[in-house]
Amino acid sequence: MKTYALFQQYIWLVNTIHKAENGITLEEINQRWLDTDASEGIPIARSTFNRHRDSILDIFGIIIECNKKNGFRYYIDNSDVLEEDTIQNWMLSTMSVNSILSDNKGVHNRIVLEPIPSEGEHLHKFIDAMKRGVRVKVVYRKYGESEVRERVVDPYFVKLTNKRWYGIVHKPDDKGHIFVLGFDRVQSLELTSEKFRYPKGFDPIGFFRNSYGILSVQDTPVEKVTIRAFGKQVYYLRDLPLHPSQEEVATEEDYSDFELTLRPTPDFYTPLLSRGPLIKVLSPQWLADEIKRQHIEAAELYK
Repeated sequence: MKTYALFQQYIWLVNTIHKAENGITLEEINQRWLDTDASEGIPIARSTFNRHRDSILDIFGIIIECNKKNGFRYYIDNSDVLEEDTIQNWMLSTMSVNSILSDNKGVHNRIVLEPIPSEGEHLHKFIDAMKRGVRVKVVYRKYGESEVRERVVDPYFVKLTNKRWYGIVHKPDDKGHIFVLGFDRVQSLELTSEKFRYPKGFDPIGFFRNSYGILSVQDTPVEKVTIRAFGKQVYYLRDLPLHPSQEEVATEEDYSDFELTLRPTPDFYTPLLSRGPLIKVLSPQWLADEIKRQHIEAAELYK
């Protein structure tokens, strides 16, 4: 079987098992598999299924277990990796979309996508340094600055946010300071021969758990933020929450209130400002004042 067809089966299997709330037997899997065009009327043999389980673990890090006490029903043992901003979730989502697009080439000119920059060689070298456990020498220039900076840093992890790749790095000479490096501002990036030790137990997902985007300013405390959405904006926020912590705490005929728990850093201002009169910050008061101030400044430009 061709590699592409195998990946199609892996993706289908993970999605099918993940959607089964109480697990699913191999017989039930085959009932659904035979309903697809990809099966060509041929069921998945148990030996093939077991090989697929091993490959899915190797490629995606997704563990498919069998609950023998519950009628030999299969389930995703580490399903949390499919719920957060993990590489497994991203890969699976990307390949699922690719599968849909590949199966519908007849209308490809009617499917419009947004470009995702790869950041090319810089991203490749950074990830290579992560694997090797070596420091990188970076030459970069911040937006709005003429000064070019050069630093040797520890490459901790990478993050994709708003169609941009960022490297999260540690400055070994700065008492453990961690900062964000935008690859689009990097002029050169080279691997060094200096080894570094990635801290045991460091959690990249947890590092940004209380953040909106790429900023994780430790001196910005975590707060409960309450916003009021009006009109159709209520539906948008329900379908696409601003943050995983978002909860709808009040629902009225003309508006709904949502509560979020996060660090209200400056990058969080943007989605609030962009919705204009359809969003009002109720608390904390300092954030409401800041959003109001920026709205007023923007209005002054049009006088």
